[in-house]
Amino acid sequence: MAAFPTPTALATAGKRKWEKFLHVHKLWRPGTAEKRVEVFGRATQFAGGEAVTAAKSLLALTLVKLLQALERQLAEYRARIEALFADHPDHDLFGSLPGAGAKLAPRLLSEIGEDRDRFADANGLQCLAGSAPVRYQSGGYQAVRLRRACNHHLRYAVHLWADLSRAYCPWAQAYYQAQRERGKNHAAALRCLGNRWLKILWKMWQTRTPYDADLHTRNQTEHGSWVLKLQVAE
Repeated sequence: MAAFPTPTALATAGKRKWEKFLHVHKLWRPGTAEKRVEVFGRATQFAGGEAVTAAKSLLALTLVKLLQALERQLAEYRARIEALFADHPDHDLFGSLPGAGAKLAPRLLSEIGEDRDRFADANGLQCLAGSAPVRYQSGGYQAVRLRRACNHHLRYAVHLWADLSRAYCPWAQAYYQAQRERGKNHAAALRCLGNRWLKILWKMWQTRTPYDADLHTRNQTEHGSWVLKLQVAE
């Protein structure tokens, strides 16, 4: 918007500037670029009156400045979070989580904390994160439903982490796929995978041990994990 503050400025900029704009802002797509460029050339056809255009242009430029200021503040927050996370005693532990990365690892650490006495077992952590289902019974009727009383910030972080972990851990992808084949939708399958990850994370957290893929595979082999059998079958 700052590069082309009015329809006239956009329409008269020319094809070379339009294409550069799309590339710089990572908006270039082979399937849509030609259509975008064609629309840019007809920008004045979509404009209102001169007074309305001037007012809307000023409003858009004002919003651009606000967004730029917000982005600078967000960058400062990210830098401080990275610095604090790097100095934290549990940095290596949470930093080793497959798929968590530079953003989700600090987020998981901040929500779980460092008080090892907070959760007596993995189920306590799973309940807090909302991945553990709620089971209920009325007479002969039994059912399982989504846990809604939980830490929603942690739930969202675990959901994202579980999804990203599938690209790093073959067993995570195999487990997710097995849940889908059982009829669960994408969100439910990720919730089940997240629940399994939290059991692993709780043990890591209690023993202050970073994630070790080889160790996890050995444990799966020792206990005859059905997830490992899925990987072998693939």
